[in-house]
Amino acid sequence: MNALEAAGFTSSEVGLVSRYRDDDTLAETSSGTAAGAAAGAVVGGGTGLLAALGVIAIPGIGPLVAAGVLATTAVGAASGGAVGGLLGALTDYGVSEEDAHLYSEAVRRGSSLVTVRADDARAAKAEAILDANRPVNTRERREAYTSAGWSKYDPTSKGYTAEEIRQERERYLRQ
Repeated sequence: MNALEAAGFTSSEVGLVSRYRDDDTLAETSSGTAAGAAAGAVVGGGTGLLAALGVIAIPGIGPLVAAGVLATTAVGAASGGAVGGLLGALTDYGVSEEDAHLYSEAVRRGSSLVTVRADDARAAKAEAILDANRPVNTRERREAYTSAGWSKYDPTSKGYTAEEIRQERERYLRQ
């Protein structure tokens, strides 16, 4: 997020969705606005892109830390009762349905999703920045999920617990 901001990308171009705050604790929703303010204070200290950070609840995933343009879309999808919440927000954002299923499942399992909407002239710069920050190989991740029996995101599935997320991360670190 800091590198994107330094390159001139704004919160209207960048989105973040994660089940974690930057202190590696699961986002909690206790009183909506208060939880959002607390998460904003914890995560928002380092970058202007995260100034509007809040905690939202998405069906099938649970509490999420969200910021930027994708957060606005996700909040609208969640409050409007859109099926899948994040899945609907991603497809509304222009992500293919196939990729939206993968990204929603990855967030459910504890990954963070950073998106950038940029014109063609700036897309290569955004991609270079994202590639420099250890992105998940989506082809490999999709293969890992499908080899374990996954076919698509299920909004009725519960988000992974902190322990399940730890195990999931260890599984991919070993590869």
